[in-house]
Amino acid sequence: MTSLPFKNDLKTNSEITEDINTNVIDGITIDCVIFGFNRQNLEVLLVQHAEGESAGKWGLLGGWIKTEESTDHAAHRIVYELTNLDHLYLEQLKAFTDPERVSFKRVITIGYYTLLNREDYNIKASLKVIEAKWHKITDIPDLIFDHNEILKFSLMQLRNRVRQAPIGFNLLPEKFTLLQLMHLYEEILGVELDKSNFRRKILHMKLLLELEEKQKAVSHRAAKLYKFDPEVYKKLTEKGFNFEF
Repeated sequence: MTSLPFKNDLKTNSEITEDINTNVIDGITIDCVIFGFNRQNLEVLLVQHAEGESAGKWGLLGGWIKTEESTDHAAHRIVYELTNLDHLYLEQLKAFTDPERVSFKRVITIGYYTLLNREDYNIKASLKVIEAKWHKITDIPDLIFDHNEILKFSLMQLRNRVRQAPIGFNLLPEKFTLLQLMHLYEEILGVELDKSNFRRKILHMKLLLELEEKQKAVSHRAAKLYKFDPEVYKKLTEKGFNFEF
């Protein structure tokens, strides 16, 4: 994933609209899938459009590419303009090229996605949209164009990545239980995991450091706490692994 410093050189919404309408690449757009985790549920950020053919309908965060910018920069700019989210790690998915994906003209879109901790970011919807809202991944409305298909592909990509690299582990607190880690995997993968099997496999990776601490102020039996070994974490992030269940 790439993180770009995005300078907020935008002045007013009217100036943004004028610039977008006169200085964009025709027929190519960006659509971004922003997955969020709030320690309980995997969700996706959607926006309700305020103008155009899709007014009142829900969709992914999308927009046109300016002639002078790269697709990576366009993705970061679009996300910022719509929701005020900045300094995200966005990974490019692929181009979606179905000739029928948009009814009124031929439009190819380049998809991006990321996974973030909802608690670390404040969403502020722009005047371009009616609302920006998190939706549980299990309760997605009918989206505009082919956005349901893009979301489905993004989720599949996320699930593949979490089996090959410690994606999303930063969504946990610094010290956590194995059950908390397993719940994160369950939410991303959309499956129920066997507790003993998960414990055996995750400990075999030598990724975790066992602490001489247990949970505090819990109503149930306090579980042992762990944290990630930073050196092993870095190595697995760079080289990858095969974590099948």
